[in-house]
Amino acid sequence: MSPSTPSEIEIRVLRRQCLERRIATKEQLTSDIAAWQQQRNASDARIKWMFTTEKAHAKMSRAYAEQSSLQNPTPKSHNH
Repeated sequence: MSPSTPSEIEIRVLRRQCLERRIATKEQLTSDIAAWQQQRNASDARIKWMFTTEKAHAKMSRAYAEQSSLQNPTPKSHNH
Protein backbone atom coordinates (compact mmCIF):
# COMPACT_ATOMS: atom_id res chain seq x y z
CA MET A 1 0.00 0.00 0.00
CA SER A 2 1.35 3.39 -0.91
CA PRO A 3 1.63 6.21 1.60
CA SER A 4 -1.56 8.19 1.98
CA THR A 5 -2.06 11.91 1.77
CA PRO A 6 -4.31 13.68 4.29
CA SER A 7 -6.96 14.03 1.56
CA GLU A 8 -6.94 10.30 0.85
CA ILE A 9 -7.26 9.56 4.56
CA GLU A 10 -10.22 11.94 4.92
CA ILE A 11 -11.97 10.34 1.93
CA ARG A 12 -11.55 6.89 3.52
CA VAL A 13 -12.95 8.22 6.81
CA LEU A 14 -15.90 9.79 4.97
CA ARG A 15 -16.59 6.55 3.14
CA ARG A 16 -16.43 4.48 6.32
CA GLN A 17 -18.46 6.85 8.52
CA CYS A 18 -21.00 8.19 6.05
CA LEU A 19 -21.16 6.42 2.71
CA GLU A 20 -21.36 2.70 3.48
CA ARG A 21 -25.06 2.61 2.70
CA ARG A 22 -27.34 3.29 -0.21
CA ILE A 23 -28.13 6.98 -0.67
CA ALA A 24 -31.20 7.52 -2.83
CA THR A 25 -30.61 10.97 -4.28
CA LYS A 26 -27.83 13.40 -5.09
CA GLU A 27 -29.48 15.91 -2.77
CA GLN A 28 -29.40 13.43 0.13
CA LEU A 29 -25.74 12.68 -0.62
CA THR A 30 -24.88 16.38 -0.61
CA SER A 31 -26.80 16.92 2.65
CA ASP A 32 -25.21 13.89 4.37
CA ILE A 33 -21.70 14.90 3.35
CA ALA A 34 -22.27 18.50 4.51
CA ALA A 35 -23.52 17.26 7.90
CA TRP A 36 -20.55 14.87 8.20
CA GLN A 37 -18.12 17.62 7.27
CA GLN A 38 -19.63 20.05 9.78
CA GLN A 39 -19.37 17.44 12.56
CA ARG A 40 -15.84 16.48 11.54
CA ASN A 41 -14.69 20.11 11.53
CA ALA A 42 -16.47 20.90 14.82
CA SER A 43 -14.71 17.99 16.51
CA ASP A 44 -11.36 19.36 15.26
CA ALA A 45 -10.52 15.91 13.91
CA ARG A 46 -6.84 15.40 13.22
CA ILE A 47 -4.74 12.73 11.58
CA LYS A 48 -2.57 10.98 14.14
CA TRP A 49 0.58 10.00 12.31
CA MET A 50 2.20 6.89 13.75
CA PHE A 51 5.73 7.87 12.77
CA THR A 52 7.81 10.76 11.55
CA THR A 53 8.86 11.33 7.97
CA GLU A 54 12.42 10.39 8.90
CA LYS A 55 11.30 7.08 10.42
CA ALA A 56 9.18 6.35 7.35
CA HIS A 57 12.11 6.97 5.02
CA ALA A 58 14.39 4.80 7.14
CA LYS A 59 11.86 1.98 7.22
CA MET A 60 10.97 2.29 3.55
CA SER A 61 14.41 3.14 2.17
CA ARG A 62 14.66 -0.17 0.34
CA ALA A 63 11.31 0.43 -1.39
CA TYR A 64 12.35 3.97 -2.30
CA ALA A 65 15.62 2.66 -3.73
CA GLU A 66 13.76 0.03 -5.78
CA GLN A 67 11.31 2.61 -7.07
CA SER A 68 14.12 5.00 -7.96
CA SER A 69 16.01 2.33 -9.88
CA LEU A 70 12.87 1.49 -11.85
CA GLN A 71 12.40 5.13 -12.79
CA ASN A 72 16.08 5.70 -13.59
CA PRO A 73 17.49 2.41 -14.87
CA THR A 74 21.23 2.16 -15.16
CA PRO A 75 22.24 2.23 -18.83
CA LYS A 76 23.87 -0.98 -20.00
CA SER A 77 27.20 -0.66 -21.70
CA HIS A 78 27.75 -2.50 -24.94
CA ASN A 79 31.32 -3.82 -25.11
CA HIS A 80 32.07 -5.34 -28.51
